[in-house]
Amino acid sequence: MEEKEIHLVKKVSKELGLTYKELAERIGYTESNLRKSVSQNKISYQLEKAIKLYLRILELEQKLEDSEKSKREIKDNLKTLMSFASD
Repeated sequence: MEEKEIHLVKKVSKELGLTYKELAERIGYTESNLRKSVSQNKISYQLEKAIKLYLRILELEQKLEDSEKSKREIKDNLKTLMSFASD
């Protein structure tokens, strides 16, 4: 028996812990548009692209946050090394 693919809206909402309304607001759609897409088990190219772009933004924001954290750690380590070197 072939497993049915989960609708992208359902999948992303669940993964991110968002309601359809919250997801819709973040991608510039209405809750009713998302519900209609899920109930009809169809997704427009534009909706799919909006969701994928939103996921990419979240991914890039996380990478930026990680980079900033690494940058702070490197600065702190350099300060420590410089203080040892001046002793």
